[in-house]
Amino acid sequence: FSHLAQLQLLLSVVILLVFTVTMMGNILIVLIATVDPALHTPMYYFLKHWSLIEICYSLDIVPKMLINLLSERNTSSFTACALQLNLIILFIMSECFLLAIMACDRYVTICHPLHYAIIMTKKTCRQMSAVAWLSGFPVAAGLAGWLFSMLFCKSNKVNHFFCDISPVLKLVCSGTYVFELLVFIATLLIMVLPFILIVISYIYIIESENHRIVWMSMAESRQRVFSTCAAHLVVVTLFYCTTCLINLHPKSSLSPNNKKLVSLSYAAITPMLNPVIYSLRNSDIREALRRAFGRKMLSERLTTL
Repeated sequence: FSHLAQLQLLLSVVILLVFTVTMMGNILIVLIATVDPALHTPMYYFLKHWSLIEICYSLDIVPKMLINLLSERNTSSFTACALQLNLIILFIMSECFLLAIMACDRYVTICHPLHYAIIMTKKTCRQMSAVAWLSGFPVAAGLAGWLFSMLFCKSNKVNHFFCDISPVLKLVCSGTYVFELLVFIATLLIMVLPFILIVISYIYIIESENHRIVWMSMAESRQRVFSTCAAHLVVVTLFYCTTCLINLHPKSSLSPNNKKLVSLSYAAITPMLNPVIYSLRNSDIREALRRAFGRKMLSERLTTL
């Protein structure tokens, strides 16, 4: 952010505060979804993994960015840059797949409630989350390995606050058309196909509202189900609005400074909003937090006695 030289100290303080809230919020969701038996359901199991991905993604980018903002020497080794890009691709792919899995979970909950326990077993949930985490390894390693095996001769300065495909690609002096085409195809397959699955899931959910959802006797149950759907849709919108703008075209016409701001919103702001969206709107998590802190306060009182 050299174009904001006078604001770098303020920017670093703001980013540090956002990073702290991000870590605390997502770690809290992981812990509460692990220790509270009432949250041992597929929905919160996937939400826990979503928070884990957000934690890993933020740790991959933000600490190094803060160091660069506060130091005069902003350097990174060639290997560290390649590793950072590898992890970024991996975590983005994992988020894409996990968002689609969460949409399918909502679809089964609403459209097939009587078969939900049979379909979404613990084994099935573990297998689906494993697919979300592991399926990105070959693509991430392949793209990052190919990019960093190219010949770099233009400069050694990456015009970005982390090693992303677009700024690194601008340093390559050989032809990059085939690589850009492969990145575009991979982005379509990795991001657009899960998005289509999410859209189809919610089309069926909307159609089922006037059919299967009517049997719910309690209005609270219906409201709770659709509240989680609304939270999921907000997260999907935030994710795709930022990542598609950055990744669908590695050499887009978006200026480097504007691309940095879009990337900053996804790297720092979006992970912070995840726990806010799910915890403040979700009565189950709020009740779990009350139970957890209530037990802690009771234990402290018994200890003092």
